[in-house]
Amino acid sequence: MDGETAIRKAYESILKHDFEQAVAWFEQAITLDPGKAAYHYKLSITYARSNKLEKAIEQAQQAVDLDGRDEHYAFHLQHLQAKRLLFTAEKLFDEPEERLWLAVELLKEAVELDPLSVEGFLLLGMAYHRLGEYAQALRSIKELLKLDPQHTIGRRLSADYEQKWKQYMKNASLRGMQAERNENSHE
Repeated sequence: MDGETAIRKAYESILKHDFEQAVAWFEQAITLDPGKAAYHYKLSITYARSNKLEKAIEQAQQAVDLDGRDEHYAFHLQHLQAKRLLFTAEKLFDEPEERLWLAVELLKEAVELDPLSVEGFLLLGMAYHRLGEYAQALRSIKELLKLDPQHTIGRRLSADYEQKWKQYMKNASLRGMQAERNENSHE
């Protein structure tokens, strides 16, 4: 048997919704021809669809290492790495507020790796909002809406964050005027 035969059998298994068997066939193809980047890439996709993110990243990295010129492999790897960052950041939402700044940094990195990540921009906006950073929250949600203008949650959050941003600016303006009056009354 050669690698291409194993790949065909892997696809047959996928069509039968037998993903474990598909993985076994992809692994067989890699054993037969370990230098074939496409095989690692295909196995990576199957792992990703089976929610085996770390194994998917490992195989995607192998594909990139074997053929760094193929932009599909590089984009796939970046997408998976961004997904891992999203999962890590999302866990930080349940921790104390100061950990949200770490989530923000992870999410910024995630959307840099995968600028089409609607979920990344959504989580980034939500993290900024929880930190009281309304301008950045609104900016992140607007990026999400550029990607998906009909995103229901994004549209609702955009309106909410815009209102909070305006209220924040109004309050800041009032505080500034009050401070100026206090300063003038002491002169």
